[in-house]
Amino acid sequence: MSERDWTLQVSPTDSGVRIEIGLPDLGGAPVTATLALDRSEARHLARALLAAAGDATERTFPHPATGHER
Repeated sequence: MSERDWTLQVSPTDSGVRIEIGLPDLGGAPVTATLALDRSEARHLARALLAAAGDATERTFPHPATGHER
């Protein structure tokens, strides 16, 4: 396993994509969550993840950089 405490594996399927999220210790046991998504569902998930990442970035850096920060 890498430095993070989870794994992510994505593979294409005939109808869309298969996403596997592995957690080494959830309640004392390893768990793998598997999502089988069609193309439409995969696009919806991708948009939601991008929106969440953008929201988190805006909360972390709420003002545009002016070049005078220290």
